Amino acid sequence: MRRLSLDHITAVDTTPIQLAKAARAAGCDGLCLFMEPMEVLPLMPPFDIYGDRAQRRAFGQVLADLGVTLDLGYPFTLAGRTDVAAFAPAMECAAELGAGLLNALVYDRDPARREDKFAQFCDLARDHGLGVAVEFYPVSQVRSLAEGLELVGQLGWPGEVGVNVDLLHLMRSGGSIAELAAAPPEYVLYAQVCDGPATMDADKLDFEASSDRLLPGDGVFDVAGFVAALPPTCPVSVEVPRNALVGPDCPPEQRACEAVQATRRVLGEV
Repeated sequence: MRRLSLDHITAVDTTPIQLAKAARAAGCDGLCLFMEPMEVLPLMPPFDIYGDRAQRRAFGQVLADLGVTLDLGYPFTLAGRTDVAAFAPAMECAAELGAGLLNALVYDRDPARREDKFAQFCDLARDHGLGVAVEFYPVSQVRSLAEGLELVGQLGWPGEVGVNVDLLHLMRSGGSIAELAAAPPEYVLYAQVCDGPATMDADKLDFEASSDRLLPGDGVFDVAGFVAALPPTCPVSVEVPRNALVGPDCPPEQRACEAVQATRRVLGEV
């Protein structure tokens, strides 16, 4: 049975401790955490694991008690005005919690500065014992799998710095599962699964990605083929935000369990 992680936006209305409990309830051994709330995710409750050491320790203890690991930490966004050094407290927190990777989204429009800033970010992550996964995204400045592989290949830290392949972004960028299967496995460090319709209007890509994905099996994506094309040891996260359902009639544990069970059905595991 494939090891699965629970992505925070699948259960967006949770604090870190609540997310860990939802992950365990869904049968996940890992989670992908937004390490601080964001204005673009208004359903996420307030919490502070950067400044509140007691809150951080409590979360770490819950992870240990439940046997759930922090696989991937968000949000690390690199734009033209980003001060990479300012990420140090967040990286220190991620390292203390045993994170495996940091997720990087790249929006800097200047190619030379983009490459330099990304290298600085990876250097700082390495100083904290953390790997980096670039999430290509059609509305960012690393728009496709090819562009993500080009960026990480220039740095040349296989196994330590690579790409996070979100199935939705692969499809929306015009990529293919064959392209993924041909990618150097040492640069494919993480993957995220969901489902969706064959096409989506360009002005709705952000909303779909953050708020309105389909359960695996409810759309047209080849979820099983996608997972089969990944390196055997590549971690897989279930990223299925369905924000229209958020509320007391569909608590986060229920949405997490539904998303994970749908994934396992598509993979032929239940």
